[in-house]
Amino acid sequence: MIARYPKGRQQSAVMGLLWLAQRQSGGWLPRAAMEHVAATLDMAPIRVYEVATFYTMYNLKPVGKHHIQLCRTTPCWLRGSDALREVCEKKLGIGLKEVTPDGKFSLVEVECLGACVNAPMIQINDDFYEDLDAKSMEALLDKLARGETPKVGSQTGRQGSAPEGGPTTLLNAAPKAGE
Repeated sequence: MIARYPKGRQQSAVMGLLWLAQRQSGGWLPRAAMEHVAATLDMAPIRVYEVATFYTMYNLKPVGKHHIQLCRTTPCWLRGSDALREVCEKKLGIGLKEVTPDGKFSLVEVECLGACVNAPMIQINDDFYEDLDAKSMEALLDKLARGETPKVGSQTGRQGSAPEGGPTTLLNAAPKAGE
């Protein structure tokens, strides 16, 4: 990762190394990991702490095996993210920024996850789940609790960003050249 940067600019690898350290530390960044990154990059530890505390992609406290990031940006909120939060809190018995006693789940609110057209949505670890409602959120949590792997993407079967109910335009294939 460090070799991707020109000589004299190796400190630019700080974000990538923090991300790697977080993955290797069970989803969060202990102080020792940040200090190791600082030593590896020959940086003052405070500079690494500044990066880690600025970006919300870095977790500075332990998170659950299934780290649920609930989008709260306007489109998700308008389409029911409050109901998703309520299901999570009731089903898991935790509030925001908490971890279940068994360490399996944690819950945080985040800003835009980038799938507004398929709102509301959540991210669990590296996977995105879209077009959720209270019922599908509960089913998703149940599958994870049983050790199953839920289907990622739209939970309603929507293809890409097509309108609910399927595409309404460009339904016919374009004529081939010469036809």
